[in-house]
Amino acid sequence: MGESIVIVGAGQAGAQVAQSLRQAGHEGPITLVGDEAQAPYQRPPLSKKYLAGEIDAEGLALRPDAFYEQNRITCRLGVRVEAIERETKQLRLSDGEILTYDRLVLATGTRPRRLPVPGADLEGIVSLRGIADVDTIRAHLQHPSRIAIVGGGYIGLEFAAVARKLGHEVTVIEAQERVMQRVVSPAVSSWFEALHTGEGVTLRLGTAIAGFYGTGRVEGVRLADESTIDCDMVLTAVGAQPNDELASAAGLETDDGILVDAAGRTSDEAIFAAGDCTRFFSALYNRSIRLESVQNAIDQAKIVAQALTGGEPDYDPVPWFWSDQYKVKLQIAGLSPGHDEARTFGDPATGSFFVAYLEKGRLIAVDSINHPRSHMMARRAVGKPFAEGLLPEG
Repeated sequence: MGESIVIVGAGQAGAQVAQSLRQAGHEGPITLVGDEAQAPYQRPPLSKKYLAGEIDAEGLALRPDAFYEQNRITCRLGVRVEAIERETKQLRLSDGEILTYDRLVLATGTRPRRLPVPGADLEGIVSLRGIADVDTIRAHLQHPSRIAIVGGGYIGLEFAAVARKLGHEVTVIEAQERVMQRVVSPAVSSWFEALHTGEGVTLRLGTAIAGFYGTGRVEGVRLADESTIDCDMVLTAVGAQPNDELASAAGLETDDGILVDAAGRTSDEAIFAAGDCTRFFSALYNRSIRLESVQNAIDQAKIVAQALTGGEPDYDPVPWFWSDQYKVKLQIAGLSPGHDEARTFGDPATGSFFVAYLEKGRLIAVDSINHPRSHMMARRAVGKPFAEGLLPEG
């Protein structure tokens, strides 16, 4: 009948592992365990089209329900794995059930980081991870409101764009000196800051949060400089942390993510991991990295399925990401931290340009703003010495 494979995590990575296993010819039982009640669905549209009401929950689904039945993939949804018992190859579930596996895949993803400040548990302070979160947020957005967003990264800015389009008063509070500071150049940050302020968003940059205040429900944000911002709702978008506690408790090696090799194998040869929860060595960047992206979730999941079905894959991707804000599409290929030169191509005033990041003459990343051609070329060019013709003219 073949080995029994259990996949913990019913998100993009987990669903892709299951699908790829069947495509690769695995005939044994496959069980997909997820803590949400919904079948696997896309997460990127949550802060964009789903929040804006342009697509419904059915439109988020990665596959129709019939797909899992037709491919003999058993879905155990709405339950958590409480513990991994490696000696007996068993999982203890939150409903008391015990699952036995021959091989195990951890695709546990991430969760929003919490702010350790006073008042963080007040009603009206929300984060954005799943469908249930967005449904709660939508209820807040039914009436005109003042919204404070803590965090000027992708999620915070995408939410700001949707909230402004819906007519809400929006303030973005960012502890760093510029938006998206960890991932883009000052020129790109400045361009997006102008975009948002032009749409009526108030930006408070280089500003730390001291806490929240309100009687039962949030009424405002208190900043480190003792000033306050009155609001009716707060979205916290200060990054994500990997769900690696289950792995760590089982004695697997972790370090801000589950440590895996180029085949997705953990420190236990019977256990693999894929997606946002993993950390692996990148030969391309000569360092350990953890990626939070659809590209990584899908590609690493396929690698794991290959390894589980007898292949010998070697995963070393060029990461890529995207963000939709208003009518602007930001596409990023590669990782820019560590660059020693940033070159801008095209005229930012036209709304279509790109920035190439170099390290010792080698292209390591490209930010493309409404410039899809440069993005597609960059995905093939990252890692190569920079030369004329490697990217378009601008």
